Amino acid sequence: MTARYDWYFDFISPFAYLQWRRLRRDFPDLAARLEPKPVLLAGLLNHWGQLGPAELPGKRRHTYRMVLWQAREAGIALSFPPAHPFNPLPALRLCLAASDRVAAVDAIFRHLWEDGRSGDSAEALAPVAQALGIADIAAAIADPAVKQELAENSVAAIALDIFGVPTTVIDGQLFWGNDATGMILAYLRDRTLFDDEQMRRVDTIPAAVHRAGSKA
Repeated sequence: MTARYDWYFDFISPFAYLQWRRLRRDFPDLAARLEPKPVLLAGLLNHWGQLGPAELPGKRRHTYRMVLWQAREAGIALSFPPAHPFNPLPALRLCLAASDRVAAVDAIFRHLWEDGRSGDSAEALAPVAQALGIADIAAAIADPAVKQELAENSVAAIALDIFGVPTTVIDGQLFWGNDATGMILAYLRDRTLFDDEQMRRVDTIPAAVHRAGSKA
């Protein structure tokens, strides 16, 4: 049986969109192994005591520039939605309510980040739901089973020490961010990538100081 790799993501993340599109286009064999795991990024940030990149003015500007630059470098169409950050819960729940998760991820990302449309309400996502064969989106995203699965994904992500999205999990190793795509490919070519002396040392370097409020 072909190994599957959990791919934790939130539709709020343009980097998740970029990685998904790049893998689907350039590395379809790897993309076919991904098991999409929608997760609420805000929940991860709250748990670890972090701010999101769009919550710091200077970092927000840099991040949005980086997003557009990466999209242009990769030749991936990208248009920001009307507002960002936005409430991703309706999109996350719609993905989980769909019978075909991969098709749902494709369609929702296209709606948000390719067409640049709003996705923060059932009404905004209604065209996507119809295309996915969901007639009553309000009922679908209010399904207790859908809400429970999203909550369980967050619990599982935190248990794995996942702190951001997108994060790919392979053999228990975490690969965070669109810019870790190359490292994923290198690890799949050589599973001993993290076994040399320097790689092992960085896992055990002690911290000489802890910032107040840090969870380290």
